[in-house]
Amino acid sequence: MERIIEEIREDLSRRITVTADRLAARTLAEDPVYAALLGRAGLRERIRLDLRQSVEGLDRALRGLPVELAEARATGALLAGAGLPLASLLRTRRRGGRMVWQTLGEAVAAHDPAALPRLLPAAAVLWDVQDQLTDALSEAYRRAETARLDHERERRTALLDALLDGAGPADGTAAELGLPERGRFAVVVLAPGASGSSGPSGASGSSGSSGDPFDASDPFDAQGPRVLWRIRAEGETGLVELGHHPLESVRDALAPPGVRAGVSPVVETPADLARACRLAALALRTAPASGGPCTALLDERLPAALVASQPELAGRLRQVVLGPVLALPAEDRRVLLTTLGTWLTCQGSTTYAAQRLYCHRNTVSNRLRRLEQLTGRTLSDPAHVVELALAHAAVLQRADDRVNAPIAQAPPPAPAAPTPAGTVRRSPRPPA
Repeated sequence: MERIIEEIREDLSRRITVTADRLAARTLAEDPVYAALLGRAGLRERIRLDLRQSVEGLDRALRGLPVELAEARATGALLAGAGLPLASLLRTRRRGGRMVWQTLGEAVAAHDPAALPRLLPAAAVLWDVQDQLTDALSEAYRRAETARLDHERERRTALLDALLDGAGPADGTAAELGLPERGRFAVVVLAPGASGSSGPSGASGSSGSSGDPFDASDPFDAQGPRVLWRIRAEGETGLVELGHHPLESVRDALAPPGVRAGVSPVVETPADLARACRLAALALRTAPASGGPCTALLDERLPAALVASQPELAGRLRQVVLGPVLALPAEDRRVLLTTLGTWLTCQGSTTYAAQRLYCHRNTVSNRLRRLEQLTGRTLSDPAHVVELALAHAAVLQRADDRVNAPIAQAPPPAPAAPTPAGTVRRSPRPPA
């Protein structure tokens, strides 16, 4: 058979050129993505090379030589870099294999019709050659595609970091990430060990994720805000494009998995995202570890955020305002601080605080009166109430305080209710 191919080589080469032109025309008609990526002339030349590879591979296989695969690998890498879908590439190669066989039969028939039966055993050899070439091409394509995607992932991750860090021009960076120049954005920062996405890391999300903020699923609904996740030193961070969705939708999405997180206020431009990232990290520091919603919106936690942003002053505030209370035995300290926290949560209603603490209203009044005596501050003075509330927040903020966990986590906030008849929200101390 190899002798026949040698005899018809020149005619076969001419016929392969014509066949390549026919295959290129059919491919352009049925798969215009080729023309967009390679151009007509480029596609014709690429198909001619592919068909000649098949013929040369058949010739070598018939002579017991290994098929040369380097050119197929180069083609796979080249077309992966051009962005040609692998499915389109494989479909054209399958058609090319069939057309090579048909062209080979026509060339043999034109040279010596009596030699056609001797061509049949070459069919199995040709398909084996086609398989080898296709496998080599596909493997090279996938490797190149993986490398390209990794590079793109790293580039887009760097762009996202630049936005969150405030490095470089925000508008151009945002445009490359597909973000509008103006809109409604927020940033969410998850506590270390938490994950907003269910990607490989455990994102967009992310995600102990591969660091890819764009391909990980997340707890946000498909119709919800778009989120780009990124793992950063302070925890997993998500850039949220809210669109028409309310900011509370971020908390609602993170609530089912119980993720401890901080959420920034809404900002309107990508240039404000670095500030939003800092505020989200601050909001995270105010998120309770237990006893209530784990996701903290900064605008709902401003007093606690103010305390968290000034740790040195917070320590001084704890000592100056609540020092005598903190010096009490552990159980007394826990009772008084829990009562204060509950009274503040209930908007100064002794009656509601008693209901939340499962004790008599007079018991709450007595505890608060004792707290007033110890601190020298009265709950009927708004300025004193502000001091006590901030000092109480400072106690909760101090993670290394031995009494932080057991004391003052007040029961989960309840919706505000009207004051019961006969109840006045004021200090339990009777007027002088």
